[in-house]
Amino acid sequence: MGDAVDGILEQWRRERPDLDLSAMGVFGRLAQVMRVLEPRVDQVFTKRGLRPGEFDVLAALRRAGEPYTLIPSELSAVLMMSRAGMTNRLDRLEAAGLVERSLDPADRRSFRVRLTGEGLRIIDETLTEHAANLARLAAPLTAEDTETLAAILRKLLDGPLGNPEGRDA
Repeated sequence: MGDAVDGILEQWRRERPDLDLSAMGVFGRLAQVMRVLEPRVDQVFTKRGLRPGEFDVLAALRRAGEPYTLIPSELSAVLMMSRAGMTNRLDRLEAAGLVERSLDPADRRSFRVRLTGEGLRIIDETLTEHAANLARLAAPLTAEDTETLAAILRKLLDGPLGNPEGRDA
């Protein structure tokens, strides 16, 4: 019994039997999983008034441990995003009272970003619900399936997919 991707691959095999389409099946299914997964993950954030990127900032600060503080360049590096994009997220989170910015005593030209008490409460509640939601969505997989899939995806990201310029990792 096949899925929609199998149907597409069968059509291509009929039309182009000369091509190896095995990777197309893998990436087609990954794309399909992400299309279905993304809105189901985002609904947890939306319920708390967060955008996914804002959740990422709060989560990075929370993972940093007490005092839940990082400088913007550290946040940008951890989240692999531009400093301009980070500024927009921080502006929204600060306006919502979830983070606060203060001058860095070690470098008065820079500032530090810290979770507020409300930010800590929101990220802990959201993370709890997010982890439960992901576990529910992954329920069809056994623990062994999960480990195998994680290893396979890690291998993909260690190759040309995660290293598009061909740099050594």
